[in-house]
Amino acid sequence: MYTTMISRGKRLGYAAYERLLQLEVSGTPDHVAVIMDGNRRYARKRGSETQAGHREGAETTEALLNWCDELDVREVTLYTFSTENFNRDPEEREHIFDLVERKLRTFADADRVHEAGVCIRAIGETEMLPDRVRDAIDYAEGRTAQYDRLNLNVALAYGGRAELLGAAREVAGAVESGDLDPDDVTAETVEERLYEGPTRDVDLIVRTGGDERTSNFLPWHANGNEAATFFCTPYWPEFRKVDFLRAIRTYENREQSWRTTRAQRSLALVRAIEQSEMPTAKRILGRFRDALPSAEREQLDEEYEIAD
Repeated sequence: MYTTMISRGKRLGYAAYERLLQLEVSGTPDHVAVIMDGNRRYARKRGSETQAGHREGAETTEALLNWCDELDVREVTLYTFSTENFNRDPEEREHIFDLVERKLRTFADADRVHEAGVCIRAIGETEMLPDRVRDAIDYAEGRTAQYDRLNLNVALAYGGRAELLGAAREVAGAVESGDLDPDDVTAETVEERLYEGPTRDVDLIVRTGGDERTSNFLPWHANGNEAATFFCTPYWPEFRKVDFLRAIRTYENREQSWRTTRAQRSLALVRAIEQSEMPTAKRILGRFRDALPSAEREQLDEEYEIAD
C-alpha cells in the first residue's frame, strides 16, 4: 500500500510539473532535429534484447510527433540511421530496416498523420538502403506529399560530412566544366546541392542518451543557424514530454539571450553613429527594445524616444 501511494504521488507530481512547463512555454521552435540515442543501452540496462530497445524507441518517436503537433512545431528531422550504422551487426541492422519499413508504412496509413497534415520525406543516401526500405519510403512520401502542416524528415543512410562533401564536389565539377562561374558561387549554390529534405533551418537539436555532441547531424542547417542544443541523460525510450518541454525552454532562453545581445549592440550603435543615420538605427533598435532589462529600456525610451 505504501509503495502504491508513493508511485501515485510521483505520477501526480510528474503531471503537475508537465503542466507547469507547458504553461511556461511561450514560443516554440519551427524546426526540431532529434538524435535518438540510447536504444541499445536501454535494452542492456533492462536485460532485454537490442531489438526490444529499438521497438520501444519507435514508440517514443510516435509520442514525439504528437507533442510536436500539439505545440505547433512545423518541422521535425529524426536521425534514424547514419552511414556509420552500416557497420553494425548484420542481424541488428536488418531488424532496424524491418522496423523502419514497418513504421514508415504505418505512419503513412495512420489517420493521425493525415489529420495533422504530416508530410513524410527521407533524407540521406537512400540508394544504399535495401529495396524494401526504399519501397516503404516511396509509399510514405507518395501518401503524404500533399500535406505541409508538419514536415517529418527521416534521416536514413545520412552523414553530414558526406552531404557537404557531395555538394562541394558538384560545385567543383560545375566550375570545372564551365557551367558555373566561381564568382557566382554563393550559399544558395551549395544549398541547392544538398540532400532534398529540410525546408527551413534547424532551431533546436535534441540529443538523448547522455552524450554531448551533435554527431555531424545537419551541419549546414543547424550550425549556420546557430541552433540551440539540448542534451539529456534519458535513453531515447525513456524520453518524456517533460524532457521535450525542457528542451523547448532551452531554446526560448537562448532566443531571449540572442535578442538581448542584439538589443545591446543596437543601443551601442545608436550612441555611436552620426545624427543623420539616427532614424535607421532607431528603427533597428526598436525591434529589439523589449529584450533589454527594464532599467535599460526605460533609459532608452527617455533618451531616444524609441517606445511605440
